[in-house]
Amino acid sequence: MLSGTLRFLTHSLVKAVLLLDLLTVGCGYVATTCTSRRCLAEMLIKKEYQSQPQYENCTQMIKVPFIEYQTLAVDTKNLRLISRLQAMIVWRDPELGWNTSIYEYNEVVLPVDKVWTPEIHVTNGIMTTMKHGSRDLLVTSNGTVMHSVIINAEVNCEVNLFNYPFAADECPVAIQTWTHDGCGTELEFGELKMVDGTHGDWQTDSVALQKKRDDRNYIMVGLSIKFTNPFITLMLPSILIILADAVSFSLPLGGGERNSFKVTLVLSFTMFLIILNDQLPGDSQCSPIIRIHFCICLVLLVLSMLVSLVLTRVAKDGLNFCCCSKMPSPKKAGNKEDKEDEEAKPDISVVQLNGPEEDRQMLRKVVKFLEAFDTKEQESDKNQKLADTMDKIFFWIYFISATLYFCAMIYVMVRRTCSVNHFDFWY
Repeated sequence: MLSGTLRFLTHSLVKAVLLLDLLTVGCGYVATTCTSRRCLAEMLIKKEYQSQPQYENCTQMIKVPFIEYQTLAVDTKNLRLISRLQAMIVWRDPELGWNTSIYEYNEVVLPVDKVWTPEIHVTNGIMTTMKHGSRDLLVTSNGTVMHSVIINAEVNCEVNLFNYPFAADECPVAIQTWTHDGCGTELEFGELKMVDGTHGDWQTDSVALQKKRDDRNYIMVGLSIKFTNPFITLMLPSILIILADAVSFSLPLGGGERNSFKVTLVLSFTMFLIILNDQLPGDSQCSPIIRIHFCICLVLLVLSMLVSLVLTRVAKDGLNFCCCSKMPSPKKAGNKEDKEDEEAKPDISVVQLNGPEEDRQMLRKVVKFLEAFDTKEQESDKNQKLADTMDKIFFWIYFISATLYFCAMIYVMVRRTCSVNHFDFWY
């Protein structure tokens, strides 16, 4: 009976071992028979390759077959270029490849946070952010990874503003990846395309991929300002104010209308500069010549106002107004007193004359009074003619000088160039 029990136990143990073997083989068979694209993705995710692919030369080549460039804004006050770049990047990671005889797919989609991705940044960017174009990336059977990224960069660009508002310049956007002592990543660029070339007062004329050396790649962005708006808001008002000041010479010197008008022009132009102070471009290596233009316009207006004030005094008192007034002689003082006495009399026609001598004295007084009045009128006319002559001379000098100045200033703004070193961030 004991031997029968042992045989039964032995037989049961053999069955249990056979059943366990069958279960193990069956589970393994089920695991290896899942060859769907989802199973392929899960298999690659479980590898958790979060580090850069390593080769003997310690350098990973990153291909950038396509870049889309867009200028978002140009800050002329702080000399900033705000750009947006959308790039397609491709690299190869052999550890992410698979056998197509088991998994019959050439591509698979993986989460971007489960795979190592290169980082691209702008060298001369003050603020740079790189975002993934999507939450997934594409992997092929030979380990090639394709992904898209979006880079927003605020670049410190010394834009040449000397010719403002007719300014045009080029600004580099340097693109690179991390590398150190022969290890890291290298970029290989392909096609570059520009989108949305107009933005505010500036427009993007051209973009081109260039390089200083193998590890210094940059996008040279050609910029030019649309001068219509700045010319209307900045240049045209100054021209019209100077023109109004020149036309104001047609007003008479007497009465004070001209002087009041010129003072109003000076105050108006000063307020105009104060209001536009925040809109004027910032200072760079080539200072904007429009600041000098406004300074010269203000000097012309003040000079015209001062000359008008002086000529008004010349028309009244002649050129002796700046000298010390001469003291009247006693005789003249006596004559003045006699005149005052005569004026104090109620009426010269009621004076009773007692004889020929008195008649002659009265006639002499009348003649002297008329001669003095005539002399004063002649002197006043002489001063007025002198002031009018000087006024006409100054008007033509002022008009010709202002016209020549504006022609020369516009020529300088349009034609003269000023060089700026845009690559001082590389040393």
